[in-house]
Amino acid sequence: MSYVEVPGAQVPIRMWADPATVEDGAMQQLRNVATLPWIKGLAVMPDVHYGKGATVGSVIAMHGAVCPAAVGVDIGCGMSAVKTSLTANDLPGDLSRLRSKIEQAIPVGRGMHDSAVDPTRFFGFATAGWDDFWGRFEGVADAVKFREERAVKQMGTLGSGNHFIEFCLDQSDSVWLMLHSGSRNIGKELADFHIGEAQKLPHNQGLVDRDLAVFIADTPQMAAYRNDLFWAQEYAKYNRAIMMALFQDVVRKEFKKAKVAFEPVISCHHNYVAEERYDGMDLLVTRKGAIRAGSGDYGIIPGSMGTGSYIVKGLGNAASFNSASHGAGRKMSRNAAKRTFTTRDLEEQTRGVECRKDSGVVDEIPGAYKPIEKVIDQQRDLVEVVAKLKQVVCVKG
Repeated sequence: MSYVEVPGAQVPIRMWADPATVEDGAMQQLRNVATLPWIKGLAVMPDVHYGKGATVGSVIAMHGAVCPAAVGVDIGCGMSAVKTSLTANDLPGDLSRLRSKIEQAIPVGRGMHDSAVDPTRFFGFATAGWDDFWGRFEGVADAVKFREERAVKQMGTLGSGNHFIEFCLDQSDSVWLMLHSGSRNIGKELADFHIGEAQKLPHNQGLVDRDLAVFIADTPQMAAYRNDLFWAQEYAKYNRAIMMALFQDVVRKEFKKAKVAFEPVISCHHNYVAEERYDGMDLLVTRKGAIRAGSGDYGIIPGSMGTGSYIVKGLGNAASFNSASHGAGRKMSRNAAKRTFTTRDLEEQTRGVECRKDSGVVDEIPGAYKPIEKVIDQQRDLVEVVAKLKQVVCVKG
């Protein structure tokens, strides 16, 4: 579909979702964002749903300002995927051992490594800038310095919520490895700190929603935020890279006879800020629950733990600020999902997938998410599908 335009105070709201199906709270958040004096454009993805301050599934372009809540509290959260030389014929009938080995190699939930993972142990891992990256931690907000040891040990860990690690098959029965995670606790600490700092600033008093507080260009507060933001985005990227390297190690060992080869890794943020230029103007573009889909950009749009995911290539649609959705998007809250579904429902909806099927992940049940096929169909002018994947193993925190 092409977008539907809904009137907004400062800019029109371009929607790749049917406005009639968007929850009232999310629509109000979009209208609130459109009132900000610094806004130059607002694009809404088909997976849009209510979030903190700004909706999940929104792309906000501002001139000379940035809103931390429009990035999301998991700074740099995103996806990585890689195609392997394995096929369905290489897989054992029982995949429980593979899931167990993945969980042993990569801490999940609140787990962390006993000590820092040494990236030099991974063949071909790009370690250029690694020492400089950690050195730059000294320059982040003093309020989070006490978290350094935890951040070091959480590098290369999954977390919980909707984060996952999957072993998938495409429609040609080729095996893919895929994972979803972000900047772990350190990213959230930085996001919460800076949202609080922005809310104190004089220019943010009187906003329709205090969670939409912004930093303005050429101020010390903006400089401090940008420094910490870009560091956290890099942390998230490294976190996924290390997890993928650990994941590949497991696969090499478990399928030793197959001598597994891996294609280049596809990686994309979907909670982040980028400096981009549109219509001759330099803008700060925040994508919260959205990926960059510039012409030829590879991206990953996952569904839920029992459905499937898509590898896509961007079409470079400037109307969306070269963006696309980041997933299926929730259609009900976690609490609503827990009230609605049982573990028996979870077992039924994840039939054929080796995964947790206990009460701890009922809130991640496929029925709590929008149908991924419809979400893909609503953005045919934003991306083209390269591959459709179906998970056979799913690891949750």
